[in-house]
Amino acid sequence: MLKRVAILIAGLVAGGAVLLAGLLAIAIIVTYPRLPDLDILTDYRPKMPLRVYTADNVLIGEFGEERRSFTRIQDVPQNMKQALLAAEDERFYQHGGVDYLGVLRAALGNIVSGRTHSGASTITMQVAKNFFLSSEKTFTRKFNEALLAFKIEHTLSKDQILELYINQIYLGQRAYGFAAAAQAYYGKPLNSLSIAEMAMLAGLPKAPSSYNPVVNPERARLRQLYVLRRMYELHFITNEQYEAAKTEKLVLVRQASDTSLPAQYVAEMVRQAMYGRYKEAAYTEGYRVYTTLDSRHQQWAFDSLRAGLMDYDRRQSYRGPEAFIDLSAIPEEELEESLDEALSSVHDSGNLQPAIVLAANPSRVRLYMRGGKRLEVSGSGLSFARFALSERASPAQRLRPGAQVRVVQDAKGHWQITQMPEVEGAFVALDPRTGAIKSLVGGFDFNRRSFNHVTQAMRQPGSTFKPFIYSAALDRGFTPSTLINDAPITIDPQTIGGQSWDPKNDDGKYAGMISMRRALALSKNLVSIRIMMAIGPDFAQQYAQRFGFDPKNIPAYLTMALGAGQASPLQMAEAYSVLANGGYRTRAYFIDRIENASGQLLARTQPAVAGQNAPQAIDPRNAFIVSNMLRDVLRYGTANRAMALGRGDIAGKTGTTNDFRDAWFAGFNPSLVAVTWVGFDQPRSLGRYGYGGTAALPIWMNYMGNALKGVPDIELPPPPGVVVRAGAGLRGNDEYYLEEFQSTNPELRINNRGSVPGGGAPAVESSDAAAQEPETPTQDAVENVKEQLF
Repeated sequence: MLKRVAILIAGLVAGGAVLLAGLLAIAIIVTYPRLPDLDILTDYRPKMPLRVYTADNVLIGEFGEERRSFTRIQDVPQNMKQALLAAEDERFYQHGGVDYLGVLRAALGNIVSGRTHSGASTITMQVAKNFFLSSEKTFTRKFNEALLAFKIEHTLSKDQILELYINQIYLGQRAYGFAAAAQAYYGKPLNSLSIAEMAMLAGLPKAPSSYNPVVNPERARLRQLYVLRRMYELHFITNEQYEAAKTEKLVLVRQASDTSLPAQYVAEMVRQAMYGRYKEAAYTEGYRVYTTLDSRHQQWAFDSLRAGLMDYDRRQSYRGPEAFIDLSAIPEEELEESLDEALSSVHDSGNLQPAIVLAANPSRVRLYMRGGKRLEVSGSGLSFARFALSERASPAQRLRPGAQVRVVQDAKGHWQITQMPEVEGAFVALDPRTGAIKSLVGGFDFNRRSFNHVTQAMRQPGSTFKPFIYSAALDRGFTPSTLINDAPITIDPQTIGGQSWDPKNDDGKYAGMISMRRALALSKNLVSIRIMMAIGPDFAQQYAQRFGFDPKNIPAYLTMALGAGQASPLQMAEAYSVLANGGYRTRAYFIDRIENASGQLLARTQPAVAGQNAPQAIDPRNAFIVSNMLRDVLRYGTANRAMALGRGDIAGKTGTTNDFRDAWFAGFNPSLVAVTWVGFDQPRSLGRYGYGGTAALPIWMNYMGNALKGVPDIELPPPPGVVVRAGAGLRGNDEYYLEEFQSTNPELRINNRGSVPGGGAPAVESSDAAAQEPETPTQDAVENVKEQLF
């Protein structure tokens, strides 16, 4: 009887197996022809982001929903391949697309647990899922995945499949593929990773969100150790490599920025330009844009501007914490998690890092920083914010538990409490011969305020505009030796809109008859006004257009003499380039070339070059003489502190506008022009530290000290048509004259009535010149320049 039962059961099992096999065959026959075509794999074209580089090939920006960087399989390090095989599919090179032992283990696991898992996926099956299928965990999707894996294995080689996997898989942080992940997590190319770093990345495909070392460092560490152990067990690494990798400390890149070089303002300029040209394709076709930036110059500019703005801000008072968190409402066991969450939305700003006060008294403050780091600040580290620890501080200003503050490390590694400055700034440097921008920083922090002050901020240039008035005067027959009366003057109210104007020099002192060269060095306002009265505002406005200024932004009023118009820092840099390059009009540009994803050149800027194809804006002799006069601003005038750089070929001009609202310095040598501006977005006084020579000049000096280090002085000879008189200049230096305007008596004078010197230019009484203006300035225009500073 038992024998018959056994035979019956065996028959039923055999029949069931045959039936199951039949059903499976039918399913394959029906499903296989309906599988998607593999053209997407054989002609793989991933969405590649727009990447922006400096001229020396440093990545400064990446734009697109997906970070990708295609890597050929032969360029993938062997240890990276082995880490992937150890983590995901050790029998990849043996099976035909489906690992049957793995499928059996997964099926048994599903039966035991009573639910469906996604285990047993080979690398080939993951490629099939990533390209063609959804992520739903069903038997139908798994069946289709297996069939697609067979089809892929019969179409592509193993290395081709692995190459697709390495470049397509999502690994967190918007990174697709291991090359992109290497940059996203470690800021390195794939071939520069250590075994420990490779093992960490190899552990990500299983669950990028769960094993992300940025979000879940502990779980990521456990997964990394598993991958390292499997690599060792499979004899991919030696025992020494295994032990070293387990103890290696991994350092992740800062997540506040996509790149280490702070050039977000230029990257954004490129993004806008590329979108204007290519629209949405700009973000998916893998365009590579190479800018004119020099990475060293960019870092110097960034550091110099931030140091200058921080130095200005530290001369002000501590304003108090940025925000407050109620620590009493947070359970002790949840404190770190809650503080990390609160800090996660706060950007680092360069070396200024956010922290939350845990405890505070007048002698020490305990702080919490992201990732569980705790520190204590005391002594000099509290000096800037000490008032906020006293009882006299208001509740909004006081440092107390829950206060969110900023901390910074000094040169010795000691922590200090500081603050984000309210003041803003701009810095731009370019090659005057071509207009190629070498560095550009549009503000203190792009993440805080993306408004680009270099290109978008239209501010009064103040006395940095005076050199263009002096250049116009040279064109009309003035010489550097022309004596002009630096004395008080009252402008007839009938000539300026019905209100009397009594312009003054900044220091309230007057030098009497003074040479035009000395007046520029000392930035004498009354001299500039008398020059403007002599040459006429209309002529000055027309002449200023040669330097690139829009006449709409520089009204033809006497106030133009003191820089009462408007200009951006970039426009000022272009204008000073005309003086630096011998009188040629070059245009600033920031994109050198555009390449496609394959490196094929698509477009290249062909700049106008001084001395070659750039238009002549002013007489080369005029440019030489004005530049020479501007050297004296640094040697003997308002920018004398710049002589600490120890150079004889630098020139420039300070600028401080009415009520200290804008501080400028524009300076150059024959190979580099740099302009810096400091001010508030909503114009208000910078206070007594807001002179161009104290707020802006140190930034320029810091940058130029680096940029010109080791570069020999460039001494340009006078161009033909310039007459040199030995010892006739300031302090016994040589003096220079236009050949046609030289005179046996260099002490030509403009008296109190502002008459124009001879030598080819007509003599005009100043009162007549003012009366002949076609338009008169409004009351507001006069108010804006009263008591203009140098």
